[in-house]
Amino acid sequence: MEIGDVRIREVRNTDGKLRAVASITIDNCFVVHDIKIFERDGAYFIAMPSRKTPDGTFKDVAHPLNTETREMLQNLILEKYAEFRNRADN
Repeated sequence: MEIGDVRIREVRNTDGKLRAVASITIDNCFVVHDIKIFERDGAYFIAMPSRKTPDGTFKDVAHPLNTETREMLQNLILEKYAEFRNRADN
């Protein structure tokens, strides 16, 4: 699996924990939008796209099937988010 593109959109409302939203392109033929980047206790993490169920809980719409893939995606997205923040600071 090759992630060919990672796009970051900053969230301007900083009152909450959500900092940005990412989109990734997989193998130059599949896109996943609305991967959320959150900050909690000074650390960043991602949440896969989800929808609210009738009982009020959230269910992932798309997600990695194993820990290795999740960690690879999270590391790549957070690396691109750090680059995005550094460009914005300069």
